[in-house]
Amino acid sequence: MSAPRLSADRPYLRIYAAAALSLIYLILLRFPPLGDPAARGEMARASDLMARASAALRDCRAARGVPVVPSDDPNGTGLIGVERSVITTSLGSLEAKRTTTNPDFAALVVCLFRAAGVRRGDLVGVGASSSFPALIVATLAAAEAMGVEPLVISSLGASEWGGNIPGFGWLDMEECLRREGLAGSVPIARSLGGEGDVGLDMDPEGRALIGSRVRAGGVPFIDEPSLERNVAVRMARYRESAGGRTFKAFVNIGGSWANMGTDPAVLKIEPGLARSVFVPPPARRGVIQAMAAAGVPVIHLLNIKGLCERYGLPWDPQPLPAPGHGRIYRLAGARSWPATALTAVYILAVASLLLIGRRRSL
Repeated sequence: MSAPRLSADRPYLRIYAAAALSLIYLILLRFPPLGDPAARGEMARASDLMARASAALRDCRAARGVPVVPSDDPNGTGLIGVERSVITTSLGSLEAKRTTTNPDFAALVVCLFRAAGVRRGDLVGVGASSSFPALIVATLAAAEAMGVEPLVISSLGASEWGGNIPGFGWLDMEECLRREGLAGSVPIARSLGGEGDVGLDMDPEGRALIGSRVRAGGVPFIDEPSLERNVAVRMARYRESAGGRTFKAFVNIGGSWANMGTDPAVLKIEPGLARSVFVPPPARRGVIQAMAAAGVPVIHLLNIKGLCERYGLPWDPQPLPAPGHGRIYRLAGARSWPATALTAVYILAVASLLLIGRRRSL
């Protein structure tokens, strides 16, 4: 009498084996025991740097006599603005602004940089709206932690609850960070921001206030209401400042008119690392699409709710999670070479089970 065959007489054993392999694979992928130590180290450094920068800004804000309102900023970050002011440009979500003060957003930017192929010594372009000062801090912290050089063009008008406090807007925050040695680099250009990038939706007093400060600051001032010409000026400034080097990524922070452009398709760009960007004709094209057309990967930091859902960050957390322990750190394992090797081993093992079963059943 011949021994019972695994594949012909007991096919359920192969099913159990495949199920067990799948379960082990999913557990290891979900809770990776290894992960990329370099990535995790950069993420932890970025989160810590953002936490220190936020603390410095909170102290600077207090020293300038600008109080934190606990009902608006229950975590006491100092990175939340006011609802309305003379430099406010548009509506904004208080919950979204609070969400971005989580230091693990700096860890997320590290992940996005690495996913885009950015490495130490590389150059990245940054188009930053002052509507999200915490995201600017997160991006600068990630760049510092990775040894990446950011070339920043910032717009200084801000939506509700962003960097919209006269006397403590992004210009003032930047000054505080630079004094503490946490700012990274001087921006390569600035603009008013808001409608038409010339503050048409801003109070005239606010336009005059920001305009006078920017013109006296020694940084090139972009004052161009034509979208096509504005984008051309920005791209020329990026190229000139790059000195022949290649941009490895472009980070868009917020919803700046000049960065977003006016084509409705821009609203379909997924938050985070954008897998595809529709490039409209130049008359409707923003810097996002111009960079994409040049083959530069785009990191889109807008639609904060979608960003949190895609990458596992908490929405409007109170209190803020301690840096270095969030779900985002699993990305360092899930996107590392051990995870790739694990996936390959899993596929080979399941394929072998199926192949052995098929041969024995013939």
